Amino acid sequence: MTIVSKHTCSQPVRRYIHRPVSGVPVVRALMLLFLLQLSGVGQSAAAAADSQTRDPMEYFFHQSFNNLEEELEIAGEENKSGVFIMFSDKDCPWCLKMKTTIMNRVDVQDYYREHFRILTIDIRGDTLMTDFEGNELYEKDFAFKQHRVRATPVVIFFDNTGKKTMRLTGIVRNAEEFLWLAEYVVDGEYQKTNFTKYKRERAKQEKSGSGS
Repeated sequence: MTIVSKHTCSQPVRRYIHRPVSGVPVVRALMLLFLLQLSGVGQSAAAAADSQTRDPMEYFFHQSFNNLEEELEIAGEENKSGVFIMFSDKDCPWCLKMKTTIMNRVDVQDYYREHFRILTIDIRGDTLMTDFEGNELYEKDFAFKQHRVRATPVVIFFDNTGKKTMRLTGIVRNAEEFLWLAEYVVDGEYQKTNFTKYKRERAKQEKSGSGS
């Protein structure tokens, strides 16, 4: 169809009118784009939630006078699996790395606090504390004389009777492995296998799960 413009000079101006294209494919394309964007936002939000961080001294470690008798009582009253102690040194770079890259994560803090009372002991500390048997001693003596801690970091899990269930010397690889360590204790797997075998199996499970 041709329309002649009212505003003409010497020659008529021709304009072409096309039939409108159906809007259905366009709507479908827009909906698909919206869903893809929404999915990306959801994935980003989930990743962000996993990597959120907070001050570990406030949100990972519990405020305590290091009276381990009292800590056992609190753990029992709150139905926790026991007490977690990190032995550290203010000059230890690996301790700092664990605190600033693993123990500062919200997901780590939430899981550990749900299942344990969490304390830190200075292996050179001159602060008095009370051990699980009610004996008063210095932090450095609790670390070295009772638990032979020389190098740091060292983490030890104790059950609700004050019995050691798991000890790990050195830094873990990442936050996922640190969570596996807690689950290894909470689920009682420490009674069945060592942590090296346990985390190897967990890694296989994670790999097969992500590939399915």
